[in-house]
Amino acid sequence: MNLEEYFARTGYNGSLEKQDLETLTDIFQHHIRAVPFENLSIHCGEKITLELEHVYNKIVRKKRGGWCMENNQLLGWVLKSLGYDASFLGAYVFNPHQNTYANIMTHLLVKVVIDGKAYIVDGGFGVSYQMWQPMELMSGKDQPQAPGVFRFTEKNAIWYLEKVRRKQYIPDQHFSSSDLLEKKECRKVYMFSLEPRTVEDFRFQCTYLQTSPDSLFTRKSICTLQTTEGFRALIGWTLTETTYNYKENTDLVEFVMLEDEEVEKTLKEKFNVTLDKKLVPINVKGYYTI
Repeated sequence: MNLEEYFARTGYNGSLEKQDLETLTDIFQHHIRAVPFENLSIHCGEKITLELEHVYNKIVRKKRGGWCMENNQLLGWVLKSLGYDASFLGAYVFNPHQNTYANIMTHLLVKVVIDGKAYIVDGGFGVSYQMWQPMELMSGKDQPQAPGVFRFTEKNAIWYLEKVRRKQYIPDQHFSSSDLLEKKECRKVYMFSLEPRTVEDFRFQCTYLQTSPDSLFTRKSICTLQTTEGFRALIGWTLTETTYNYKENTDLVEFVMLEDEEVEKTLKEKFNVTLDKKLVPINVKGYYTI
């Protein structure tokens, strides 16, 4: 494992001399635009493991993506190797269909402290809830970014992340009622404490999420990648491309339904992902919005 190979993977060739916010943001944005958030291993007969060497080989050498426990673990290793004060936190993801937070800590986050200020760096959520810049850990402050307005709120030592989105324009009205579209303007994302975590704290969750019939990740095959204009996502056979703020306070969301034989080609062309084994797409209704 080496940083040069990682930066070749993400296309980052900027300065590494300063451990400042500007450098962190640049490294982070290169990561989210090169490395997909995806769970395809579950649907092509592979097992997801949390050993860092395995994560590195999968993302850097095989040019795959991963979910939060892979993406953010790798990002954490990169930042620590560069001298950043980086540590892991654990979050409980909000389930909009049940209108409650999960009772299992399934989301791995990175906290980075620069000049006494704490930031949350999360490169493993995907779709429109993927932050584009590190977020300052400050309660009640609106933090506008290209995807929308993010905000942390702290109550009794628990931190809550929410996001306010723009209006959406869907050119093909056949998809205007798609269950993949978020209906609420303001959406809760996850909650977390500042208790330091390790990758070991996620062993059970890693197994559970890829085996339980109740898991979102066994019910949907997901591949999503941020672009310079927005993001694209392949959920089952449904390809969406979102352009942020394509006109004032409105995001453009375009839908295409793929045939089986188009999925592999689309993964390569749109996400730069090539799988070793055959993917079996799946998209059980509900559970997930882009």
